[in-house]
This record gives sequence, C-alpha cells and structure tokens, in this order.
Amino acid sequence: MSYTNSVYDGSNQGSTTVDAIRNGREILFQAFNWESHKHDWWRNLERKVPDLSNSGFTSLWLPPPTNSFSPEGYLPQNLYSLNSCYGSEQLLKSLLQKMQQYKIRAMADIVINHRIGTTKGHAGRYNRYDGIPLSWDEHAVTSCTGGLGNRSTGDNFDGVPNIDHTQHFVRKDIIGWLQWLRKSIGFQDFRFDFAKGYAAKYVKEYVEQSKPVFSVGEYWDSCNYSSGLDYNQDSHRQRIINWIDNTGGLCAAFDFTTKGNLQEAVKGELWRLRDHQGKPPGLMGWWPSRAVTFIENHDTGSTQAHWPFPSSHVMEGYAYILTHPGIPTVFYDHFYDWGHSMHDQIVKLMNIRRSQDIHSRTSIRILEARSDLYSAVIGEKLCMKIGDGSWCPSGNEWTLETSGQRYAVWRK
Repeated sequence: MSYTNSVYDGSNQGSTTVDAIRNGREILFQAFNWESHKHDWWRNLERKVPDLSNSGFTSLWLPPPTNSFSPEGYLPQNLYSLNSCYGSEQLLKSLLQKMQQYKIRAMADIVINHRIGTTKGHAGRYNRYDGIPLSWDEHAVTSCTGGLGNRSTGDNFDGVPNIDHTQHFVRKDIIGWLQWLRKSIGFQDFRFDFAKGYAAKYVKEYVEQSKPVFSVGEYWDSCNYSSGLDYNQDSHRQRIINWIDNTGGLCAAFDFTTKGNLQEAVKGELWRLRDHQGKPPGLMGWWPSRAVTFIENHDTGSTQAHWPFPSSHVMEGYAYILTHPGIPTVFYDHFYDWGHSMHDQIVKLMNIRRSQDIHSRTSIRILEARSDLYSAVIGEKLCMKIGDGSWCPSGNEWTLETSGQRYAVWRK
C-alpha cells in the first residue's frame, strides 16, 4: 500500500509536531560533517548563525551533543554529560542561545539504539552503566548483543551493546532525558539515529512524550539493485513509509530513495526522475510531507564517503530538492567548504522557494524526463530544468530567476 497524502495531517495530536509537519515550510541544515569534532565546533557554528538565519534555514541539525566513546558522538555513554569533542556544555548553551535569538531551531542528534557501558557485566561485556546517570544493568541491553534483555525489535548495530526498548524502565529514562534536552537545554527538534535498530512504535512514544517541534528518522535501507540501480524503487520507499506510518505519522524520514535515484539520474539517466505513475520516484512522490530530502550527509559524503553524490552535479541536485515538494536539507560542506559561488547559488534557490511559497505538499507536474533533460512545473508558479539538454518553458509568462551549470529555474 502506498500513501499519496498523509491521513495524519489533519489529526488532533495536541502536539506542535503536527503543526510543523502540516505547515511544511521547513528548510533544514546539517551543521556538521565527520571531521567537525576537530574544529572547536560549537564556537565555529555560533559565528555562522547570523548567515544561516539570513539564508532562511528553520532548523540546524547539530552533531550528537553527549559524552561519547568516539569523538564523532555516535557511541554515547553518559547521556547527561554535554561535554563532548564538539565543545563544552557552556559553549553548546551559548550556541543554542544565539540560535534562539536568530529564531532558528536546534535539532539534537538522538543516539538511543546503542550505548557503551562503563563496567563489565554479563558474559564479560561492557553492558552495565554503573556510576553515571541512567545507571542501567544488563537487562537494558538486548540478548542478541550480550545483555540480559529481550531480543532486539530491529536491526543490530554490531559490536556494541544495543538498548532494549521493550523495557519500561529504559523507555521511561529515555523520555526523561529527551524532555530534559527540550526543556532544560533548549533543543527543539530531534533526529533519530539508526532508526532501523528499534521498532518505530517506540519513536512514536518518544515523540508523543517529549513533543519536539519537528522530528526526522534515519531509516537508511539499501536501495534495490540488480545489475545497477533498479528503475523501480517502490518497495524501497514503501519500507520507509511503513516506518513513518508506525510512528503514527509523527516523525518524518530522510528520503534515501530520492538520493539514490537522483545521484544516478544526474549522470545522464534523468529518465529515472519520473516513476511509472508519472510522479517523482522517491518517498517525496508518495508522502511528500514526511520526506526529508537531501544530497549528502556525514555518512554518505564527507571523509566517510559511503555513498557520495557525484561532485560535479551537486548544484543540479540542489536545484531539484530546493524547488520540489518534500522538506529539503542542505549539507554543511556544500554550503561553507565548496566556495562562495555554491553558497550563493544555494541561497538563491532557497530564496526562490520561499518567495514562491513552495512547501512540502506543493503540486508537481513533470514535463520531461529523458536521459539528458528533466523539467517540471511546481505549484504552477515555478518551472525548473536540470541536465545538458537545452530547454525553456513555452509562454512569455515565465521569467528566468536563476541558472547555473546544467540547471535553470523560472517563475511565473
């Protein structure tokens, strides 16, 4: 089963979460990469807040703020210690204060699938959390990763203790921590790391109880491949939709389907950008109000480069996601490390999106999708093309707003 419109959009959840999703005018910024912990990060970001606000971002996704076994933050230990390799708790609070002053929300990276123990317990593994807040014992760790809890309700993150979310005391403590991040520290949005690791119903509970303004899950599932990337990715995006559905529609998800399709399409296979129903081929084509689109993140790009977007086509990628439905995300590296020209081109696209009031549910009509050309009309007020093929909209009501290498955008 696939969704074209969310059945939850008009629901009465009594939560600000639904309002942000219903509004659909978010533009997110991933405010770090894999190496950021080496660069006095909270101070670096604080200097950039005025520019980020001026550019039109509504929320900055910050790296995991808690004490961690790894400098990047993804092997947390003491969740209540906010002294990390990115900077001290004091510097973090100073950054959040500055963001509040400039009316940008702070998104916390929530790593609750796994947690590194402080003490050896059952089977000689570090699966006890003695001497720190949330001092759980081995029953907080899944039996499949060396603990005394129940089996995991999702995929295992190998090599470290995975948290057993079926335990009431674990969920109660996590909710308390999330509420503390919201009320005492000042985070307003949440990004759930490794969301495949535990059942989506727990994300629903966490969002309901902690009430972030906006939340998004990293449900990173491999696309469908045969000899190369399959044209039909329906089952891939359906799996993401099932996950969102099981959060009660309260949590958006990163649109990995769109990323997979888009980065193959720009290499001369732009026909991939129209599915067999004539819609965009990613999550965006089926449930746009829950689709957080992106070109690159700290895992896929940066120095990890697990699944990188072709570097010479990045602006085509932004021309696509910043003019289309869904909730677009811009990556730190592209905005600040790839030169002033790219920064300014991205800002121009964001300005057009806002001035023409393109939002997550704006309608889309795909005009061309062939190997060298993709063009579409969005909301009947914006027209865009990417690819080598020369093309412009017919009719003198269209004015060219911006253009660059292999992309152009017109407004009515």
